Amino acid sequence: MFNPIDFILHIDEHLKTLVATYGTWTYVILFAIIFCETGLVIMPFLPGDSLLFAAGAIAANPESGLNIGYLIGLLIIAGVLGDTVNYHIGRYLGPRVLAGKFSRWINLKHLAATEAFFEKHGGKTIILARFLPFVRTFAPFVAGVGNMNYPRFLAFNVIGAIVWVVSFVMLGFFFGKIPIVEERFSLVVLGIIAISILPAIYEFVRHRFAKPEKKSDENGATAS
Repeated sequence: MFNPIDFILHIDEHLKTLVATYGTWTYVILFAIIFCETGLVIMPFLPGDSLLFAAGAIAANPESGLNIGYLIGLLIIAGVLGDTVNYHIGRYLGPRVLAGKFSRWINLKHLAATEAFFEKHGGKTIILARFLPFVRTFAPFVAGVGNMNYPRFLAFNVIGAIVWVVSFVMLGFFFGKIPIVEERFSLVVLGIIAISILPAIYEFVRHRFAKPEKKSDENGATAS
């Protein structure tokens, strides 16, 4: 039986098994995972950051058969296409989703959090969201719902995909082969997840404990 938590925590071992079993088809599998995680708003639970890091770490081993150049190129394309599909889903199906017809398939709390993030950061949310689990999946959908100018969205999309994929794959490529990292890969994955969600935790705490703004009446007096 598939255990998603075990898969994420031991993603390096699972990827090694995939490479040994499927060889060059591993590229297709990784492409599909990244595409679905970024392109399908109902699949925000798929691994993103940890998958890229683990793929880079495995590619660092010459015997793996994974080429770092092909890996980066294909996963950038997967990220760009995923966000593009998600944008168009939001643009054409968003009103029905928000009306509740498909809401049971989507975590509305994550959707609301992404909308708030969009309001604060504007278009660059598409880039920043690449480094935030769940927000990464919902950001292009929200951009489509809001009818964000597509050429502008595409520019942020491409930049975000390049920065995200290159940074995590190369981190894995250079640090994943260090013995202490290999021996404690599960802890490294947990660290990546923790660092990824820190901004979301910060925003939650900041809003949760923020003092309510004081309102002024028509005469300019401040209400207590």
